[in-house]
Amino acid sequence: MTLDPVHVDGIADLAALLGRRVDDTDHDELARTAFEEWLDPLRADGRVVIEPVGDRRLRSVLVDDVALIEPPYPTVHGLDSGTINPTTFKNGLVLDVAHAAMAAEPSDLDLHRARSLVTTVHANDPTLALGTDWVRRDEGYFRRKILHAPRVNRYAEGVVHALALYLAESSHALEHADAVDDCLLLDGPLYPKELLNWQDRDAELGALATEAKPRAIVGNYVRLVERFLDRGAAIAGFVKNPSPKLITRTLRDRGVDAPWVDDTAFFTRLLESDGEDRRTDRLAFTNWFRSRGGSDRTLAADGDALGVDRRRDPADYELTFFVVYDPREDLCYRIEAPAGLTRDAAARDRLTRQILRDVATARGPPPVVERADALARIGVDEKAALRRKFEERLDSPFVRTYDDHRWGEEF
Repeated sequence: MTLDPVHVDGIADLAALLGRRVDDTDHDELARTAFEEWLDPLRADGRVVIEPVGDRRLRSVLVDDVALIEPPYPTVHGLDSGTINPTTFKNGLVLDVAHAAMAAEPSDLDLHRARSLVTTVHANDPTLALGTDWVRRDEGYFRRKILHAPRVNRYAEGVVHALALYLAESSHALEHADAVDDCLLLDGPLYPKELLNWQDRDAELGALATEAKPRAIVGNYVRLVERFLDRGAAIAGFVKNPSPKLITRTLRDRGVDAPWVDDTAFFTRLLESDGEDRRTDRLAFTNWFRSRGGSDRTLAADGDALGVDRRRDPADYELTFFVVYDPREDLCYRIEAPAGLTRDAAARDRLTRQILRDVATARGPPPVVERADALARIGVDEKAALRRKFEERLDSPFVRTYDDHRWGEEF
């Protein structure tokens, strides 16, 4: 049954009623006040959680101008990992498959051919024996690995997903790090944020985060940052859908009536121009900030890095970020990089210009990130085929839901 015109009108009337009750005319001023007075630095429980790197300021650049600058880096690489999504089988197994690939600009067909595939399996049977070594195929370009996930009473699907995704991504990045001469952009955050968030979600997940396998994955990202900093190459994460709440949550804890649902909403309000006067010919962006709160506290200088050995000054691993607002699509992106890179003003400026140029020309994420996404993505038909293969080899069907029945296997 579809909505009749009377239903649509009724919903519109409700929206109009809400619009009259919600007054956001002072949100611009509040956002500006928050930026100018409370982020330099922002403290929580006496500890600095957000502070500027360099000068605190808002800037903008003409889209056409920045799109025409010379590429700051002669070569840029992108990295991504895609999964089939967690699948539960009737024999009790829960698994996910992640597939990682790296893209290059200019193109490198041999590098594009190289893939890493990780299958993470959760089983309640403690006697299950699985081979855990990497196995190579396709003349060495393709490698696969099985990871036996630690046992949990709940969250098995989330655990296998995070472990597969981050192990595939981090191990593929380490495998091909030497192919990157200038700059590597991860499709997503710099560190395994979902895994680091386990510490705050639930006691069982918090305990799991310190076990050997999750800690080894975090160790991969630490080693990756070290290798790039040691070589003087740039590494950053391009977050397409940022959703941190560190700033807005901290402001509310301090008694500020922050009206934004998350930090992205705050930065969008801060960077956009109001109403019909919003200019669509300029990219707006912030300075870089150092972040030491929320999931970022684990890799802060005073964090424990989940027990992973850090071979450089611990401050080098701290997460820094800046935010870009593209008015053409009304979208904010967050770019993350290690402090060991961004504390240098010239390196910080070079990475900033590369991101602005790419966003301006692509009207979205950098082309090399989108290319990596296309290489690593497991399509709908491929996911269905892989699930059928698992059913055959495991001699057990996967547990279907009503949504699977209604919408097909790939809801």
